[in-house]
Amino acid sequence: MSERIVVKIGSSSLTSDEGGLNRARVDFFAGELAALHRTGRQVLLVTSGAVAAGFRKIGYPARPKQLHEKQAAAAVGQALLMQAYQEAFGESGIVAAQILLTRHDFSNRQRIHNALMALEELMRRGVIPIINENDTVTVEGLKFGDNDNLSALVANLVRAKQLIILTDTDGLYTDDPRRNPEAERIERVTEISERIMAIAGGAGSSVGTGGMRSKIEAARVAMRGGVQAFVGKASEPGDLLAAVEGRGRGTYFDTDSHNLSMKKQWIGFHSTPNGRITVDAGAARALVSEGRSLLPAGIVGAEGEFHPGDVVEVVDTDGLPIGRGVVNYASWQVQAAAGLSTDEVRKRVDVVRMEVIHRDEWVSFPR
Repeated sequence: MSERIVVKIGSSSLTSDEGGLNRARVDFFAGELAALHRTGRQVLLVTSGAVAAGFRKIGYPARPKQLHEKQAAAAVGQALLMQAYQEAFGESGIVAAQILLTRHDFSNRQRIHNALMALEELMRRGVIPIINENDTVTVEGLKFGDNDNLSALVANLVRAKQLIILTDTDGLYTDDPRRNPEAERIERVTEISERIMAIAGGAGSSVGTGGMRSKIEAARVAMRGGVQAFVGKASEPGDLLAAVEGRGRGTYFDTDSHNLSMKKQWIGFHSTPNGRITVDAGAARALVSEGRSLLPAGIVGAEGEFHPGDVVEVVDTDGLPIGRGVVNYASWQVQAAAGLSTDEVRKRVDVVRMEVIHRDEWVSFPR
């Protein structure tokens, strides 16, 4: 399989400060993506910009705040955005396809499987999929928040080699370089610590929704799924290829994790836990560091009502989440078996499998 590269471009890179598409920037990025495509790599684009492209067209003086207004602007802007991309990619003889996704699509195993099959076929045909959130139908509480997160989920879904998040700054710095001339760029990150999150800052531009923090959070999701990430700048011809080849103007986020299967992606990223199981230190270590299953002896307690086949969250005795898994016990069975040895469980509780969560149905969270 050819290397798969997911590239995310935000609103501020594609539109003017006042709103509306900057066609010169769209043409530039399409040229960069086309050049990457010509190297034989499979390229997927996650793009923002629908609301920013559309709000002026329907008479809003500034980016709208109300959900229904943003949905209306997105309905107009998405068509304008795709038209611009189709024309720009057409100059290089490349066909582009539109894929609109919602968080609900990822939470439903059949729907996201269907989306993956469509993406696989498009890439096999040499088409560049252009992916955006379906803003016109998305409920506010179920939005991705910004397309940084969406791009990480897409990168994991297609088992990409790399996620390239393009922004208007050349990576993550030890401090804000606009205020502190002594700030230094961080070239490589192997672990996203609290310090890294603290220096990532907060707000984005008035046109976009994501700041550096959301990009670091997206890099963390990508790393958990075994995808290397890059956050940086591409403003000159050749910058995108340089970023892919390790010579980019930005920060690289390295991981030694392996790509997760679709089943484990769904468990770890998209499922909704139906309950919570608390485990002791030994069980936490067995699950996270030793690749073992969860047995009743390591369980301290359980909360919520769940049934065999449901996804549950597992936490340590401090209440910190350590992962998620598909449970083989009902909640009352977990409570009855908690802390018991295997022999005692066999005597007292009628269960089909001894493992409360099998290691093949488990995904750890980074500590």
